[in-house]
Parts: sequence; structure tokens; C-alpha cells
Amino acid sequence: MKLLRHGPPGQEKAGALDAQGRTRDLSLLVPDLTPEWLSPEKLQALTAIDLARMPLVPIGTRLGVPVAGTRQFIAIGLNYRKHAEEANLPIPAEPIVFNKSVHCLAGPDDDVTLPPGALACDWEVELGFVIGTAARRVSEQDALSHVAGYCLANDLSERDWQMNRGGQWVKGKSFDGFGPVGPWLVTADEVRDPQNIPLELTVNGVVRQQSSTQDMIFSVAHIVAHLSQFMTLMPGDIVVTGTPQGVGMGVKPKPVYLASGDVIELRAGVLGQQRQRVL
Repeated sequence: MKLLRHGPPGQEKAGALDAQGRTRDLSLLVPDLTPEWLSPEKLQALTAIDLARMPLVPIGTRLGVPVAGTRQFIAIGLNYRKHAEEANLPIPAEPIVFNKSVHCLAGPDDDVTLPPGALACDWEVELGFVIGTAARRVSEQDALSHVAGYCLANDLSERDWQMNRGGQWVKGKSFDGFGPVGPWLVTADEVRDPQNIPLELTVNGVVRQQSSTQDMIFSVAHIVAHLSQFMTLMPGDIVVTGTPQGVGMGVKPKPVYLASGDVIELRAGVLGQQRQRVL
């Protein structure tokens, strides 16, 4: 099932994509897609809904982050082999973990506003996943049973703040709008292999990133198991799993960064697509 939230910021309602690719409103049955709706039992109940009987959402209606009430927005850095090569950095021995503020979460097609004084805003197409049941010290073998579903994400980054302002990467990762997620959450039963998802990102129609999650150093199962050793992952938590080669910072001989007027487009097969205008 492809679950989503539609409506203006702060007023989103629960919805889903039907078999014909049309957006249906579920708010008569489900007030909002909050963490308690991500358990296997609740997801099974959602799949039993006859979407053909649910009201259609008007074409062009804004889509928001597909899950409400996220408490943690966690990211993995340097998790693609070819990205590590373009950055001239060694393959990590274990996942590099950092946080993005939950306040930077945005809808998949929301505008991106460059922060005042920004010098080096960059793009990062990524596979994201959402936790469905609490994970504490789980094994890699059992890890995927705690994942409710998968989504497309853009881990936007201000490289000057990330690299040169001291402290953690979170400084360059958490500006408002720097975490577009969606357009929908594809439930785990529809993603046979999260390690075989195509990823593509273009800027103004020019392909900048084109890869697959096959190039990930640490799999989704490994990431869930690893994170759960030192933090409890709760329903609704969003984890983005790293970006492939092709970021603006890696362009040779001189980096290329986002400017006002640019249009970013992302695609990830079954996970859908995003489009953001830079302001």
C-alpha cells in the first residue's frame, strides 16, 4: 500500500494511492497517519479498506510528509561506495550516524528556501525508511520486521555549515525545508528488496545522481540493527540511509551548488518522485 498525507502544511489528512495511481482521502476512517497506525495490525487494517469507495483528492493537492508525529529524524553518512570514492574518503568500518531536526521535514514538492548567508547548498537523493514497531537491540536477521515502509528523501545540506562551522553535521542539515520526504510511504510488504531500488536526481534537467541502493555499504537491515544497539527506535522515526555519488560538492574541478531558480527532481522507482523549486 502507498500511504500519504494531503493538504496544506499543518492541516494534512490521511490518504492512499489507489491501483490507478489516484489519490484517495482516508480521513473519514483514519484521522491522520500517526505512529500508532504503523504497527503490523493497523497496517493490515488499512490494506483492507476498499479505496475505490473513498473520496478522490483533487488533482494538484499538496502532499505532506507521509507520516505525522515523527520524533527522530536520523541520517546515515557516506554509505555508498562510489560516493566515498568521489569524496576521497575511506570506506567506513561502521555506519556514520547523525541527526536532522524534525523541524526540517517537508513535503516532497515543497519549495526549498536557501538560508540567509548560505554558501554551499547541496542535494542528496536517498532511500528512507520509517519504523513501525519499537526496536531495541534487535538482530540484523529480525531488523526488517521493525520497518513499516520505505520512502524517497532529499537530504539537503549546507556544506559550509556542515564542514566549517564546528560541531556536528546537524548544523548544515537542519534548516527549515531541508528534509523533503515522500510522496508516499510504500509499506514494507510491497518492497521485496530495499537493496535494489533505483535512485536518480536531476538539477534543471541535468542528471546529477544516478545509482541504486545495491551500492550501499550498510544495508537497511544492518542500519536498523546497528542503531538499535545504542538508541531505541520508535514508531514514526524516519531514517535516511545515505546518498550515492554525484553530489554538488563532488563535482570536479569545482563544486556546483544550488542557486535560486533551480529545480530539483528526484525519482526512485516504486517510491515515486519529488520536485522542489529553490527560492
